Amino acid sequence: MGSFQQVIDQTFPGSLPEAVFVERAYEALAPLGFTDEHTIACVGLCRDEISRPLVERVVGVWGEAFNFSSLAGMLFLGKTGFLAAQSHAPFFGGRQRHVYLVAPHIAIGEGGELGLCHRPGQTGPSHACGALCGFLGELESGRADAALDADDLEQSLLKARLMQHLEWGQVPNLAELTLLTGKVILADLERMIGLTVDIETADYAVLSGVQIHGPKGAALFWPGTHYAMVEGIRRSFRIPD
Repeated sequence: MGSFQQVIDQTFPGSLPEAVFVERAYEALAPLGFTDEHTIACVGLCRDEISRPLVERVVGVWGEAFNFSSLAGMLFLGKTGFLAAQSHAPFFGGRQRHVYLVAPHIAIGEGGELGLCHRPGQTGPSHACGALCGFLGELESGRADAALDADDLEQSLLKARLMQHLEWGQVPNLAELTLLTGKVILADLERMIGLTVDIETADYAVLSGVQIHGPKGAALFWPGTHYAMVEGIRRSFRIPD
């Protein structure tokens, strides 16, 4: 299994401390007009309380952040939620600006154990992402159910969405499932942007990746896809490692 660092190097290379990632993302986006006074940040992470510090880092840099969060970081707020966030963005130079940061999360133990974390006050280890671990358990048992459950809406929507991207009988490990979830979240984000953002009047930036919880309070972010759309032109930018 290896160590925590070996898993990072092999599966999530280029990961940065959360605070460093947020600061460098801001430094890369500010010259494109995405400053704190001109931009609304929209954050889609897991509801898990251990994901909250990353939200607070975004708030500390960009100001208030609209909450997109659902289980595993899935985006279930729909067009109404996206339009609400966009209507809150400030106008500057006749344009509005949105920064979208989206990511699933995973815990990795000191010995490289996938999904293992230690929460304050608990007598033993627990898991993150719990929603993805639960879904993975169903896949391993061969009893995954994608039916909509009115008493478990977010989890049933998560399973139905992810099962569209799994071959029959395919059982990934938790890291693979987390990366797949990140791809689905990004696809859903870009679809919703296409349905709700008018690039004639608004600019936006996308920051995707994976939030990683490590031993002894380590908090990392693996950068996935990031780009900005400014006045209708896609602009790439680099987040230094």
